[in-house]
Amino acid sequence: MGNGRPGRRSGQDDDRPTAWCAYGKLLRLFRDRAGMTQQQLGDAIGYSLEQVGSVEQGRRPAKAAFTEAAEEAVGAGGALRVLQEDVDRAKLPAFFRDFALLESEAVSRFSYDPLLVPGLLQTEDYARVLFAGHCPPLSDETVERHVEARLARQRLLDRTPLVELCFVIGESALTNPVGGSEVLRTQLQRLLAVGRQRNVEIQVMPAGRGFHTGLDGPFVLLETSEQERIGYVESQEVGCVVTDGSDVTAFGLRYGKLRAQALTPEESAKLIDRLAGEA
Repeated sequence: MGNGRPGRRSGQDDDRPTAWCAYGKLLRLFRDRAGMTQQQLGDAIGYSLEQVGSVEQGRRPAKAAFTEAAEEAVGAGGALRVLQEDVDRAKLPAFFRDFALLESEAVSRFSYDPLLVPGLLQTEDYARVLFAGHCPPLSDETVERHVEARLARQRLLDRTPLVELCFVIGESALTNPVGGSEVLRTQLQRLLAVGRQRNVEIQVMPAGRGFHTGLDGPFVLLETSEQERIGYVESQEVGCVVTDGSDVTAFGLRYGKLRAQALTPEESAKLIDRLAGEA
């Protein structure tokens, strides 16, 4: 989930994410303490005056490279760096941010995705094609911002401590040439590489399997560090966090059956490898 395209944002100043505004105010505080103008800071870290001003005003998110350079230039002592994850998360569509925060703290995450490669496994090119195809169209800057946010979420794959991850993916997601054959081939190779991680299992639900418990649509089931189980469903840019105990229990039962009905991880890897060769 969180695989496809983002919801719309108004783009007005009062729609600026709180994390961006907080980061900008902190940056300005440290810059003033260092006795630097915006232009001087920009010159020191290789960014334009307009870019520095936009970050300080919360109109543009700081990238990790900006933060690392600014940390040294203004002597922030790690204060900016500690906000980077919040800044990255705020690049996500508003409807997805609450779940993204829960996801970032999960100890396990299981998902079923029938039509698209899961966002946590997408390559940069695959993700960019999805965002570029948004209707109504997004600006180039917004497309890049959402691509960056999606890639930043992928830190979950190798976070310490390791998160137990399972992805059941519909076969049609692996044969639909999103972005063309080369983009698909690279994406399939990415799945093979991630699937070799010891905390990740990837299973494919064959297209001709017939009835199975995922036919009602995609969903995510995760467990937090407090042993709380949470579900998440998303469709047409509307997401819903599910906390009702009976609903979450039903998600768990359905997911158990899905894993039993899907190909094993070993069978899935062989299929993905074959499809990559045919793409």
